Amino acid sequence: MYSNSVEKASINIIFFFSFFFYPPKNVFLNTDHFRDSMVKTIRHIDKIFTLLKQQLQLYTQPIVSRKKKEIPDTPFVTLISCLLSLRTKDEVTEQASRRLLTKYNTPEEILRLTEKQIETMIYPVGFYKTKAKRIRAISRVLLEKYHGEVPDEFEELLSLKGVGRKTANIVMVYGHKKHGYLPIDTHCHRIPNRLGWIKTKTPEDTEHALKKILPPEYWDDFNDLFVTFGQTICVPISPFCSRCPVEQYCKKVGVSTSR
Repeated sequence: MYSNSVEKASINIIFFFSFFFYPPKNVFLNTDHFRDSMVKTIRHIDKIFTLLKQQLQLYTQPIVSRKKKEIPDTPFVTLISCLLSLRTKDEVTEQASRRLLTKYNTPEEILRLTEKQIETMIYPVGFYKTKAKRIRAISRVLLEKYHGEVPDEFEELLSLKGVGRKTANIVMVYGHKKHGYLPIDTHCHRIPNRLGWIKTKTPEDTEHALKKILPPEYWDDFNDLFVTFGQTICVPISPFCSRCPVEQYCKKVGVSTSR
């Protein structure tokens, strides 16, 4: 009786460990759908970028990457322009940037202004009071901690209050002119999903997913192209598919009506 019990216990233990180390197929969470949520490589990528560049040269560049007359092209100017642009139309951002940054384009010069003066200069950008406070606070941190320079390390940029991944990536690419970064805004998130390249829910997920499939030589141009594309042709609701230069390569995921 005792021998049988020991034998059964031994069999159960062996079965348990064999199940754990060699589980039957599909017993544990199947992760195939994560791998299948994006393509392995983007087909016709050279053609797509060539067509977009040809078509979009007719339109104005996004404010954060556009060269601005009378305003120096520095990482600080890029940072402040990007902060001003959040939830604000480009034409409003451009006017506010000119009013503020033509004369006050360093942390030292910004701190000569009161919060109220900055508010007046940047109005009517979205959340102008919050942005005025943040611009002064960031300028003070840059002076006290970084000798008035904008850090060129990604994680250091993220440590600045109010600077998220999109802003940090933009500063690295357009401010510091560094490679290996991929700024993702709402257009850069929406369009690759619409094209069928990826299947993601947040801009951060999109950034990580695209870095796996988009060849690095396209990263520097990606934000400029796709922001302009998203503002003019591949708009969120009822996109202009009839004049889209890459319609033949688009799966139109989530598109119910188009023009």
